Amino acid sequence: MAAMLDALTNSVPPETATRRVRAALMHKVCGDEEMFALGASIARVVEMASSDDQGTHDLAYYVVSDPALTQRILRLSNTIQYRPVASTPVTTISRAISLLGFDNVKTTALAMLLVDALASSEHAASVRVELEASLCASLVGREMARHSFFQGAEEAAICALFKNVAPLLVASHEHDRYREISALVAGGKHTVGQASQMILGCSYDALSQAVLGEWKIPDLIVRAQAALPPGGVRVAANRGEWMRQVASFGLDVARLLGRTHEPANSLEAQALLARYGEALDLDRERMLDLMSSVQEGMRGLLESMNMQPTPKSEPKDEGSGLPNVLLLATLDAGEEEQEGSHPSGKPKNARDLLLAGVQDVTLLRASGQGKVNDVVLAVLETLYSALGFRFATVCLKDAKSGQYRARVALGEDSARLQAGFAFPLAPHRDLFHLAMENDADLMISDAGSPKIRDLLPEWHRKLLPDARSFIVLPLVVGKVQLGLFYADRSATAEEGVPPDETALIKALKGQVLAALAP
Repeated sequence: MAAMLDALTNSVPPETATRRVRAALMHKVCGDEEMFALGASIARVVEMASSDDQGTHDLAYYVVSDPALTQRILRLSNTIQYRPVASTPVTTISRAISLLGFDNVKTTALAMLLVDALASSEHAASVRVELEASLCASLVGREMARHSFFQGAEEAAICALFKNVAPLLVASHEHDRYREISALVAGGKHTVGQASQMILGCSYDALSQAVLGEWKIPDLIVRAQAALPPGGVRVAANRGEWMRQVASFGLDVARLLGRTHEPANSLEAQALLARYGEALDLDRERMLDLMSSVQEGMRGLLESMNMQPTPKSEPKDEGSGLPNVLLLATLDAGEEEQEGSHPSGKPKNARDLLLAGVQDVTLLRASGQGKVNDVVLAVLETLYSALGFRFATVCLKDAKSGQYRARVALGEDSARLQAGFAFPLAPHRDLFHLAMENDADLMISDAGSPKIRDLLPEWHRKLLPDARSFIVLPLVVGKVQLGLFYADRSATAEEGVPPDETALIKALKGQVLAALAP
């Protein structure tokens, strides 16, 4: 029976395997609104390409739009593994991408989407085990990609991350079936593929393929979830086959690291080396180095999410939760921050936050890796967070439309406000044109005062009727008016902007002007 199940699981092509997944099971594990939203978010991040500046910009914008995700990526950037002890703290996502690398931030963002969506309190312990396996597998994929000659090898980390998506979903949504599968595997007479085939009517690998297909994930990643045949693995003939091997190897290593304190000297490690060594160019020394790097990476990744590693010998009782994972957003933007803020929402330590942002942007430009878009986004992000604005945008000249138009925006209802934030190039005697004509940085503490109201254009009053305080920072190179930074709050800012903060704001703007200068 076991042999027949193995043959069935390993011989079915990916397209056929996904069709074998029962509709009821698919509906259960990915048919509700939460899973639909997760799939849409994952597909969006996966689509972001690292081959051009726009991909980096899109990723940075996506991360910054989620405060909890922003804080986790920044925590990871500031762990010992990535940031040298003597260097300044990382405070912007733009610098985090420069430091960690585009693909690392992208995979980490995907991992954190899984953590948020699948942190089930009802079956927390089981979900936690599967989450850690997914995170760990992705780190194995990342390490393997570093030494691969295949172009685009970095995608191996994503393939490995999703290799465990089926056990994750079943643990969260069909926990009784999950326990039955685990019990069969623990009995020692069935592989995971056999047990899942018996209980679910399809293997975990086939279910993973079906789910990712439903989420519109690229075919290369979907196919990488297919089970490998038993026995020694042959050297891959192409990138897709290599991705499939790395995904399988990544999850096997993750399972091993999750079970034992000394994985390197175990019989299981020797078995993995015998199975994958030739195909993936691994010997014992490289295997040891890989496991060490992955374990160190896991510590940093779990630390960034305020998750303590699950003890190897800990019983998996269902009463324990995912420590602090669901508290991250509150911890990052809750009462403690409010206690340190002015009534307007501006943090009382704005000077320190601005200073850190100036250092970040300076390092970004000095590294030679910061494109103009990266610098602009880093400055916008710093202004938005350090000064506690509810909406912030950068508005640039668009000669074709004859307008200044918002190019990127952060904060509440940012997509709608960005679409409407536009005004004609032709000069008017309004606040925005006057600021650019005079190259004057404006800090308006009370937008409701009659003199200020008289200078606000009609489009601004309609688009942002509740703006009570705001800043306007013109971008003028020579005498050429390129646009401006704008950010506002829905409360007046009686505290104003002291000289030291003003100097730092001007320094931030100066970095953008230097990047824009020919």
